[in-house]
Amino acid sequence: MAPSGPILRMRGITKDFSGVRALDQVTLEVQPGEVHAICGENGAGKSTLMKVLSGVYPHGSYSGVIEFEGREAAFRDINSSEAVGIVIIHQELALSPHLSIAENIFLGNERSTRGIIDWDKTTLEAAALLERVGLHENPSTRIYEIGVGKQQLVEIAKALSKEVKLLILDEPTAALNDEDSDHLLDLLAGLRDHGITSIIISHKLREIRRIADRVTVIRDGKTIETIDMGEPDATEGRIIRAMVGRELNNLFPPREPTIGEVTFEVKDWTVHHPVDTARVVVDHASFNVRAGEIVGFAGLMGAGRTELAMSLFGRLWGTGISGQVFKNGVEITTRTVDEAVSHGIAYVTEDRKRYGLNLIGSIAVNITAVALARLARLGVIDRNREYTAAEGYRTSMNIKTPNVSEVVGRLSGGNQQKVVLSKWLLAGPDVLILDEPTRGIDVGAKYEIYGLINDLAAQGKAVIVISSELPELLGISDRIYTISEGAITGEVPRSEATQENLMLYMTAGKAGVL
Repeated sequence: MAPSGPILRMRGITKDFSGVRALDQVTLEVQPGEVHAICGENGAGKSTLMKVLSGVYPHGSYSGVIEFEGREAAFRDINSSEAVGIVIIHQELALSPHLSIAENIFLGNERSTRGIIDWDKTTLEAAALLERVGLHENPSTRIYEIGVGKQQLVEIAKALSKEVKLLILDEPTAALNDEDSDHLLDLLAGLRDHGITSIIISHKLREIRRIADRVTVIRDGKTIETIDMGEPDATEGRIIRAMVGRELNNLFPPREPTIGEVTFEVKDWTVHHPVDTARVVVDHASFNVRAGEIVGFAGLMGAGRTELAMSLFGRLWGTGISGQVFKNGVEITTRTVDEAVSHGIAYVTEDRKRYGLNLIGSIAVNITAVALARLARLGVIDRNREYTAAEGYRTSMNIKTPNVSEVVGRLSGGNQQKVVLSKWLLAGPDVLILDEPTRGIDVGAKYEIYGLINDLAAQGKAVIVISSELPELLGISDRIYTISEGAITGEVPRSEATQENLMLYMTAGKAGVL
């Protein structure tokens, strides 16, 4: 019999990555049979803490103490945490698409007799688990044949097959529609009634208010407070203040905007998921950007910001796309990347290493990649013109390298980002969509990037900045749109924008602010 008191205690948990402190003396207590929510901004350390707990980051790679059911735990891997009843379901589901539901449920935990899989037993037990989670599917159905919401239920069925005592769910509803989200929350409530403890990481405050018994807020890798949701002052506003409670400082260069007419406008833009085609990821989004204006897009993980940008830029993401795009009042089409570029639209991806750069190519090759046609003579690239163009941007963008023959993969993150920006500036765009333009770069490089963004606006460009950092958006934007569950829920001018009111719009859901 488990001792009385908390089922889980984490004390003084500290975790570093290459000298960067991700968790700093974090404490967490979870009571048996409760749903305990963990909240915080993107990058606050929530997922890192759960990876420490579940053994993804093994004992010895962090400092601090974990106690589970009254005994000190030293998990060396996921298998050792699962052996005592702790199961984590990550946001990126770990299912094999071409195996059946039953095979996925018991993968690594097969039902066998004398070393041979007992398929009858596997099917019967899988069916019982599916019934328990409310998923009415044949256990032989392949994973790729069901939607994301049902896949989430398969993950929970898989956890229940391991006799779970503490279930950890990382952003479980981020990719789900309203109906699937409601079903999942009802399931968690049912598991609580049967004595199973859950930890849920979520940004969606309405869901937390509905399901959580207590909430622990983490900010900048530190525990801020734990809130009993039964208390009279346990409001969304209190959670938001705890999540974002820090002041802006002088990290942003000064700017006096000169804003002109509408350059870029999108109306009723709707995008469906490329695999789960019934799921709407961007829902009738409408917005505009003026010449010389910096417009921010704020939204939590899974809100649909990047999907909106990628679908607009050559339909790089999504299916069932509908809506209208206008440039200087004239309707245009952006069905391919070439078509988008020809209309003066540029997109700087959030993942520069994977999608934005050729890491084994030189700076010159990367900077000129989009504008090769203008650097060629009779279909052959003029290397002198290529070098001259790249060298011009190396100087003007202050890319810290002796020459443009240097391999891009050897540059710092900040200098790599300047190369990506240079590539698109050489193409001469009128509209720039910058997706997480300062992700993974140091403070000094951020200041330079902010200065470059200001310069682009000063040249009359229409600039869209997507960022997970609210202080960044507040520091550089003239207007800010907020997105929640694929829908634009707010449009806030700079003079009225605060971290608190943005977070309220960002957590509003499609129904808007209540």
